[in-house]
Amino acid sequence: MTGEIVNLRRARKAKARKEAEDAAARNRTLHGRSKAERARDAAERARQEQAQARLEQSRIED
Repeated sequence: MTGEIVNLRRARKAKARKEAEDAAARNRTLHGRSKAERARDAAERARQEQAQARLEQSRIED
């Protein structure tokens, strides 16, 4: 009737690590974007800003 000896400190730390990994995985799916996606969005934003600047430069004021 001997059971497996478990170090409770190690068990608690392992459980905390597992919970932190699960939370990180959830946050990655909710908030994470790849580097390529961020770069694509930044390039698109820069393109739009340049187009807006060109439009402002060609505006004729009275």
